[in-house]
Amino acid sequence: MKPRSFIWGWTGFVLLVVYLPILCGALAGLSKSRYFLFPVKAWSGEWWGKVLSSFEITVLLQNSAAIAACVTVLAVGFGFFGALAFARYDWTGRRAYQKFLLLPVFFPQPVLGLALLLWFNALGIPTSWKTAVIAHLVWIVPVVTLVIAIQVYGFDPMLEEAASDLGASRLTILREVTLPLLWPGIWSGALFAFLLSWGNFPLSLYTAGADSTIPKWLYSKMVAGYTPMVPALGTMSTLAAAALMLAGGAALALIRRRG
Repeated sequence: MKPRSFIWGWTGFVLLVVYLPILCGALAGLSKSRYFLFPVKAWSGEWWGKVLSSFEITVLLQNSAAIAACVTVLAVGFGFFGALAFARYDWTGRRAYQKFLLLPVFFPQPVLGLALLLWFNALGIPTSWKTAVIAHLVWIVPVVTLVIAIQVYGFDPMLEEAASDLGASRLTILREVTLPLLWPGIWSGALFAFLLSWGNFPLSLYTAGADSTIPKWLYSKMVAGYTPMVPALGTMSTLAAAALMLAGGAALALIRRRG
């Protein structure tokens, strides 16, 4: 077998393994029967219609979107300045900072969620979507920081020094030099933050309290009260995330081209 044929065959096999479960979920949401049987004997868009018209799912979407939006804005803000400290400036304690920053990423999320729940209880803070935002930030800010830091490592400090020599203030340098050059990394970090928060289940399960999210609802319906609305909503969420990724990639390509 030729190497090229092997590579194409292996790539196709990997893609099949990755996307076949998603395809099965999409088919289950389009099946008329309550439980998924293959081959599908009768097709129906009834479950998709019920998802779109459900008030409960509308509330879930609002909660998930609110959490993801807040996490994105805050994570990008913290991540931007954290990335400058991580990769741009040389200061005492930088190595320790780089190591401690990565610790939440390596913690199992259920353990991290439980620890945060115990912490909120100890402080007397009632759990809600707001505490879920804090929990998501603990895990997502390090990821966003690393994504932006990759862009910072390719940043030439001489550009800032040249702007300073020409009389630009620190704020002007940040606005006119640093931000435009780091914008691709900032945009990528924002996409990571939104999608990681949108689909996060373990941290939301422990820290969102009575405010349910899409992952929590999907899990609860899989445990008890299953209907084909579950794969229908899961497929919609996956398609929305894919569309956001494509739109974000197109916007990033446009930013790079203009830059």
